[in-house]
Amino acid sequence: MRLQYGRDNNNFVKALLKEHPEITTVVQNVNPDGIPLTLSSRNIILYGKGYIEDTLCGMKFRISPDSFYQVNPVQCEKLYNTAMEFAGLTGNETVFDAYCGTGTIGLIASKNAKQTLGVELNKSAVKDAVSNAKANGAENIYFLCGDAGEIAEDMAKEGEKFDVAFLDPPRAGSSVKFLKSLIKLSPKKIVYISCNPETLARDLQTLTKAYKVKRIQGVDMFPHTVHCEAVALLTRA
Repeated sequence: MRLQYGRDNNNFVKALLKEHPEITTVVQNVNPDGIPLTLSSRNIILYGKGYIEDTLCGMKFRISPDSFYQVNPVQCEKLYNTAMEFAGLTGNETVFDAYCGTGTIGLIASKNAKQTLGVELNKSAVKDAVSNAKANGAENIYFLCGDAGEIAEDMAKEGEKFDVAFLDPPRAGSSVKFLKSLIKLSPKKIVYISCNPETLARDLQTLTKAYKVKRIQGVDMFPHTVHCEAVALLTRA
């Protein structure tokens, strides 16, 4: 629907809230250049705070329009609980959460970790992640905004190590640069959460040069579709 600013927006919001009073915020994303992107960087808040909040695995999360968040919360809890089960955190581990988004995986892991680092390229998502850490009282997690491959490469050069690494990349999977840098970081365990079995298989070919695949569990996040998420546990060979 194409909306004009002003009265049209107000009428649209009123009509929407009349049908769905449970809505807490409405944001219009504007793409004036006609570039074929899912979302542009310009958002106009038409109603509410401009973000929504959700509770997942006992933690509260703020989600802005530009931030990624799983759309199936029931199955998402199963997905993340599977990842935590595979990680087997005891409270003594240092954790690296790549492609961390709004900090969901890293924050859930931080409850049973010594220290957690989340890395995310999307500035809006990092802002939400920092806010989410404060809202949940998590003081053992911090976030860096930047390319996961470049940050992992820099940390590897500095000789940093992690006990457990989580990665939940987009459908395109991880870059070879990141995967090779991850191997140099030498975590004892890698928990790879994938929304694309094809790129998971491709990336495992790189990781299995130094790691062994111990377990893989599928999670049906999108019922009645061909898409399936998967969680893979790798340990050092």
